[in-house]
Amino acid sequence: MNVRRSAAVLAAVAVIGAATPAAAAPSPSPSQAFPSALYGDSDPKYDGVWRQSLALLAQDTVGVEPAAKSVQWLARQQCADGSFASYRPDPTTACDARTMRDTNATSAAVQALTALGGHDDVTGKAVGWLKSVQNKDGGWGYSAGGPSDTNSTSVVIGALAAAGEKPGRVEKDGKSPYDALLKLALPCGGDDGGAFAFQPDKKGELAANADATAAGVLGALGQGMVVKPGEKSGETAGEKSDEKSGAGCAKAGTPEQAAANGAAYLTTALAEDDGHLMSALAGAEPQPDHSNTADAVVALAALGETAQAGKSVRWLEKNSASWAARSGPAAYAQLILAAHATGTDPRDFGGADLVKQLGATGPAPQTAEKSAEKRNASDEKEESGSDFFGVWWYVGVCLVAGIGIGFLFTGRKKQQQL
Repeated sequence: MNVRRSAAVLAAVAVIGAATPAAAAPSPSPSQAFPSALYGDSDPKYDGVWRQSLALLAQDTVGVEPAAKSVQWLARQQCADGSFASYRPDPTTACDARTMRDTNATSAAVQALTALGGHDDVTGKAVGWLKSVQNKDGGWGYSAGGPSDTNSTSVVIGALAAAGEKPGRVEKDGKSPYDALLKLALPCGGDDGGAFAFQPDKKGELAANADATAAGVLGALGQGMVVKPGEKSGETAGEKSDEKSGAGCAKAGTPEQAAANGAAYLTTALAEDDGHLMSALAGAEPQPDHSNTADAVVALAALGETAQAGKSVRWLEKNSASWAARSGPAAYAQLILAAHATGTDPRDFGGADLVKQLGATGPAPQTAEKSAEKRNASDEKEESGSDFFGVWWYVGVCLVAGIGIGFLFTGRKKQQQL
């Protein structure tokens, strides 16, 4: 779930061998006018729907009701066939053959709009489109018909699960998304055994990819982007603790085992670099990878590996502020989801209020207090029905008082006429 959706665009054209550090998109020039409902002020060409979806999903996760126009903007980005492109400057113009449909954007939108509720028509059409472009191996590529990759297959699984589908039963030629993921998992035995590859290379070989592994763990577990805080490893009920130890790699005959293997790989990789992942551009010095570290935290928390997830989220608390400020709404959303998955307060994340910082990148959201007021008003209305006689007694008193006041004014009027 990398912040940079431009990387996914490149993936549709060529195989990406490894994740690269997140780079902030250029800020728009004064002449550029992006929708006021959109989160972020950088060019949305490659990530508009993606970052909007993450922003809305993160706000909903922490009890904040997003601005209505921001939700409407996202829903209106949908094409008539149910798909979403990365960004449509003019949603009133129909999508055509030149519109680059995006399985990642479509899946992110499904997860956000499902969580917000009230958009079953939009999400239903989107799920229908995703099913229609499933590959014969059971997976999905970034674009329709593109080679299956771990990241795209996993985010589609999250969308299917969010929409109430059973991903294992969504098949093409007898192959499910889990079949595709198992083929993208590195076998045990090598240095990177248990990791997931993004895609096979030109020779058909698999290379470990931390970004793909974090996504693959969630996908193999049938999880979406939002993960509830898990139980601590070793403190779960009896036999489950050994299965979640993340201590080694075993033959992945099931999606659950592949997820456990991927978690073990991530745990080792995170421990080697003081709790965070590293990545580097060709010819450049390795740099801390905040984006993939946040994704790894969510993946580990989903499997109950809270010990390493907790260490890594504390590293993010200390070191992610400048990265998030450069990268924008999707980065803040990733941090909020990582905090949520580990039971960390996103409103006091290393002294920063991530929820407030995310909200500042777009239209002012409706406050959680406003939502609470609506619920309380509804509750009070229901409770008032049980106090029928008390209410009507009060009404009766008011009527009597009103009649008395009426006589008083009438008397005064007559006195004035005399």
